[in-house]
Amino acid sequence: MYLRAQILFNMEVLLLFATDFIQFRLTDVIDILLVAFILFELYAVLKGTTAMKIFWGIVLLFVLYKLASFFHLSLMSAFMGQVISVGVLALIVLFQSEIRSFLLYIGNRGFLKKISSRLQQRDSKGEYESDIEAVTRACMRMSLSKTGALIVMVRDAPLNEILQTGEKIDSRVSRELIENIFFKNSPLHDGAVVIKEHRIAAARCILPVSKTDGLPSDLGLRHRSAIGVTTMTDALAIVVSEQTGQISLCKEGTLTRDISPIVLKQQLQAELLNANEEKKVKQLEVRI
Repeated sequence: MYLRAQILFNMEVLLLFATDFIQFRLTDVIDILLVAFILFELYAVLKGTTAMKIFWGIVLLFVLYKLASFFHLSLMSAFMGQVISVGVLALIVLFQSEIRSFLLYIGNRGFLKKISSRLQQRDSKGEYESDIEAVTRACMRMSLSKTGALIVMVRDAPLNEILQTGEKIDSRVSRELIENIFFKNSPLHDGAVVIKEHRIAAARCILPVSKTDGLPSDLGLRHRSAIGVTTMTDALAIVVSEQTGQISLCKEGTLTRDISPIVLKQQLQAELLNANEEKKVKQLEVRI
């Protein structure tokens, strides 16, 4: 009888403790949602940039610090503690441009409009097909005339920093406009054309140049820039050689050289059109 009473008493104590421990208030929900929202918007600014890789490195260091503290690894914990202690200043130095972009993004009057637009499916099959057709035809004609060109097609990474280096265009994607931009006497023919959200967003953009060792010596600045931007982001880059007229497509830092306009069109469809359809299917499955 005494043992039974003791067990019941212990169970009541545990229930009371658990009730206090897992007490979940409305303010906790709001707190979690706000933190999640800030992290999501920060990810939207950083994704596709080198800063994102640095950010994951910092997260890894923080996890190591917590593990060292948990397992009482004194030397490791002391070392990681010193690293973390100066981490705030390091973050400000490393992410100064990203922090500035994030604050400008939050302070923009169109901020809520941008958020609502993310909830809508703006990319249609017809728009992608039109973009691919215009780019393919322009590259075919520039290849025949040996007109040098560098075209970047944005996917998930916004490439805002790169867009700021060029001249804003914001025009419909068309073969004629692409050819006019890269015409040898055009003031915009140097640099890259960036296509974003089915618009020619900017021209004469400066891209990061790849410094990878072992690249073929005959690769020019356009090809190295295409490798550089696709290594750092998920964008696609198309290059037309001014010397040979060859068309090249670059993805994830890998350059596929001397392809025909037909192959270019097929690969762009596979990377943009098919990938977009798969993304919509996954989003639909998540909603269901």
